[in-house]
Amino acid sequence: MASNDKRQRKAAIGYTRTSSATNVGEDKDSLVRQRKAIQAYANRYGYRIVAWHDDPAVAGADPIDTRPGFATALEQIAGNGVRTIIVETANRFARDLIVQESGFQRLQADGITLIAADKPDSFVDDTPTAVLVRQILGAVAQFDKAMTVAKLRGARERKRRTGVRVEGRRSLAESHPEARAMALRLREQHPRMSLRDVSAELAANGIVTLPGKGKKRPGGRPYSASAIASMIR
Repeated sequence: MASNDKRQRKAAIGYTRTSSATNVGEDKDSLVRQRKAIQAYANRYGYRIVAWHDDPAVAGADPIDTRPGFATALEQIAGNGVRTIIVETANRFARDLIVQESGFQRLQADGITLIAADKPDSFVDDTPTAVLVRQILGAVAQFDKAMTVAKLRGARERKRRTGVRVEGRRSLAESHPEARAMALRLREQHPRMSLRDVSAELAANGIVTLPGKGKKRPGGRPYSASAIASMIR
């Protein structure tokens, strides 16, 4: 019965962090305390700790992607399907509020639930501080996006000033210069020649549509009247 109950529990990873080298070691109080708190929460709320990942002597302001232990936890999660990480407290995850909120948002985006054993709602509480941090992160993300767009626009403008086409699909006149040259010559020689007749004359001279992407545009066909009109416009 106990074995059955264990199998039904949700899999989770326990994560601990100690910021001072004096707290490092299996027999030190901080690591033992954190693991006990995490295990107690798991037992009470139906979780099964399948692995422990520790970051000894790692500051609470260090971004999560620079932490060896946490990086290993994410690698394991990517391979075993576990979607829950339990920490003793929110501060054990990160003391710096920006690091804490940005780290939580990253995990959330990847479908990973982060739980603080002492206060499970720590990472989703709408406290004034948490709201402020989220607004700051949102503003920074928006600023970064705007800067990227501005840089790309500036690069396009510089290229455009040199006469280089930098965006959009090429026109038929640009992508089919031979067809355009002959179509213009035919219309100059025969002003009343219909667009369909121009297309037929081009096809008779071996100038036909070029193959495009996909099966719907195989190429090798006479140009449509609208295509001829676009070329000589």
